[in-house]
Amino acid sequence: MAITFGKGSLLLLLTLVATLAISQAETIIVGGSEGWRVGYDYNDWAAKHGPFYINDTLVFKYPPPSDTVRPHNVYLLPNLYSFLNCDFRGAKLLAGPNQGEGYGFSYVLTEVRPNYFASGEGNGDDCKKGMMKFVAIPFYRLYP
Repeated sequence: MAITFGKGSLLLLLTLVATLAISQAETIIVGGSEGWRVGYDYNDWAAKHGPFYINDTLVFKYPPPSDTVRPHNVYLLPNLYSFLNCDFRGAKLLAGPNQGEGYGFSYVLTEVRPNYFASGEGNGDDCKKGMMKFVAIPFYRLYP
């Protein structure tokens, strides 16, 4: 026995599924209570707090620079090579040193593709030595 849908029913079903997927989007604080800082293993964090889904919002929270706090930022790196080598050529600056305070900087995952995040402060030392990098590959949410 086959199930058939009229054009209107199919459109309604697809709209309902898309609405449920969007309504289920989550807001995720990167690093949880640790925030975005040097010395925390964000690859481990991402592995434990994933998977991530389309329309989820990642929030990067970090204090502004001061005499006792080093500056941090958030870059979107262009590819795996850049990510593995903390190479910021061609990277896009998403948030500067003063954009992580308060509610933090928010980034919505909008495409099914690797999103390579890193802090490029200290000539890349945040990324290279401080482990301030991770990858988020969002998936489509297939169920509500």
